[in-house]
Amino acid sequence: MNWASAAGIGLLAVSLAATANDSEREGDYWYIQTSVWTKHWTHDPDHNNHQELVGVERVYTDGVLWGAATFKNSFYQRSYYAYLGKIWEHDRYPVYVKLSAGLIEGYKGEYQDKIPLNHLGVAPVIIPSLGAHWGPVGAEFVILGAAAGMVNVGLRF
Repeated sequence: MNWASAAGIGLLAVSLAATANDSEREGDYWYIQTSVWTKHWTHDPDHNNHQELVGVERVYTDGVLWGAATFKNSFYQRSYYAYLGKIWEHDRYPVYVKLSAGLIEGYKGEYQDKIPLNHLGVAPVIIPSLGAHWGPVGAEFVILGAAAGMVNVGLRF
């Protein structure tokens, strides 16, 4: 996927947002986020700890969600993640658990085998996270398998 494809995904998200107003339910929201901190579990001076992640999610009242993100992977390669998932909000406190599953593209060349099942240049992944929100501001701790942990912050609207 290149920048033209990423722009296409962005235009699709904007058009879906524009048409969603007709079917929007109270409690549905968009969530935009970016990464602010990453720590690989194993130290390697070649690892990138600045993912420059930018993502957008659509979350529905029932907790079902879909989203897309672009980021620099652990080896400084521009990568893309498209996913579906579910969020479980606590009924009394502003905390939640989220599980997303989708496809990652972008691990190439000598790093192709650094992500499991990346035989065709696209790998399936499952990503759990724990989050909290204060009004429209959110923060999540994302568990990136055996590789790393990442903190993202974002806005709900």
